[in-house]
Amino acid sequence: SACPTPHIATGDLVRDELASTGPDAVQLKEIVNQGKLVSDEIIINLLSKRLKKGEEKGESGFILDGFPRTVNQAEILDGVTDIDMVVNLKLREDIIVQKCLGRRICGQCGKNFNLACIDVKAENGLPPIYMSPLLPPNNCMSKLLTRDDDTEEVVRNRLRIYNEMSQPVEDFYQKQGKVLEFDLPGGIPESWPKLLDVLNLEDQQEMKLAAA
Repeated sequence: SACPTPHIATGDLVRDELASTGPDAVQLKEIVNQGKLVSDEIIINLLSKRLKKGEEKGESGFILDGFPRTVNQAEILDGVTDIDMVVNLKLREDIIVQKCLGRRICGQCGKNFNLACIDVKAENGLPPIYMSPLLPPNNCMSKLLTRDDDTEEVVRNRLRIYNEMSQPVEDFYQKQGKVLEFDLPGGIPESWPKLLDVLNLEDQQEMKLAAA
């Protein structure tokens, strides 16, 4: 039987390589230990190896998570594999900021939680958005920590850099007619069934209209 479609996050590929004993791991450890950015070439090399392995195992396609982030990466990726569709999950910036500021980590067990409760009413033609908090059990509540970089200034700066780097990627795939825009109606319980409904439509044009 065919393997399920794999979810591939490039951060996981880097971590897996660092944990291995292969020749590339030594070079990668040096780069990471010096605090340098992992080059596009190394990322694409790791991704190519992962896709080749999947092909040999009989995996049916793949879902790339958070990649490509730059036009250069998108151009290199085009030379490695065919991308059928790009799903652009959209959420208002003020809500992203609230969710980032609500993030907490338990200092004891290391699990992630979120104290923000998003309950935005429909107004000015914009739909309502509801995201429930992800609350910790009582034994974690007193041990919650906020990440040092989860301040409003840092979060807004991260978003600015993301928009500068990623908007051109959106345009790159828009020109190829491959972008599906999906406005998130809320958290995973609210969004997942609606996204699945859209992705299950056979006709791509119909799909894009349904998600618009």
